[in-house]
Amino acid sequence: MKFLVLLTVFFICGCTSVRIPENFSYREIQAGIFTLASWQKIEKPGRPVKIYIEGDGRAFNAYGIPSADPTPRGKFVRELAFNDPHENVVYLARPCQFINIPPCEQKYWTTGRFSTEVIEAAAAAIRTTAGQAPVTLVGFSGGAQVAALTAVLHPEINIKKIITVSGNLDHTAWTELHKVMPLKDSLDLNDYKEIFDRKNSVNYAGEKDRIVPPFLIRNFAGEKKTVTVPGASHSSYPGKVTEEIMSDI
Repeated sequence: MKFLVLLTVFFICGCTSVRIPENFSYREIQAGIFTLASWQKIEKPGRPVKIYIEGDGRAFNAYGIPSADPTPRGKFVRELAFNDPHENVVYLARPCQFINIPPCEQKYWTTGRFSTEVIEAAAAAIRTTAGQAPVTLVGFSGGAQVAALTAVLHPEINIKKIITVSGNLDHTAWTELHKVMPLKDSLDLNDYKEIFDRKNSVNYAGEKDRIVPPFLIRNFAGEKKTVTVPGASHSSYPGKVTEEIMSDI
């Protein structure tokens, strides 16, 4: 109980303040080799579930050095989840975010952020949370790659739709663009592109996003499935668009 209280205080009062609605409860999910943090509003079990998957968080510090703790400082995904009006909504953190315990090591938020272990953890968490209910996955930034890889590798999960926001769907092109280390310990959605193309997806791209520029998303997902949002940056979208994302299922 003491750990939960401290964790909740950190979640609210860390670097960016986020108010947790009363109808959301903190849940730890044993998922593969990881314990994942989640906040859940499940009002009608068995009904469709919308799951927001966090981005890469603070994978590196301001000097480009891998951080000791990938817990996100930004609040964009949390605010989307906590303001989503649907009856069953989950905010799902990535491995080692908020709960940085063994087997956490830097590769799981750097070169192996999309490793088999990470994707299996996401799949296990979704199964535990949703069961056989229809699922809509919302993946932000690197969370988009996690959502997409989970959907293509786990057809047994009833994933009806994938929504990506500023999604890093092609991490090979992304690392080449930014001239950073390849994600050599990660799976690559390029290897499953034909399957992904058959999935029901909508992919939002910020016109002013310099982290995942719109052309990377368009090149991978295609013009028809990409929505370029005027004036939007990587983690700042106009209110009308965030309402659209939150209302979609």
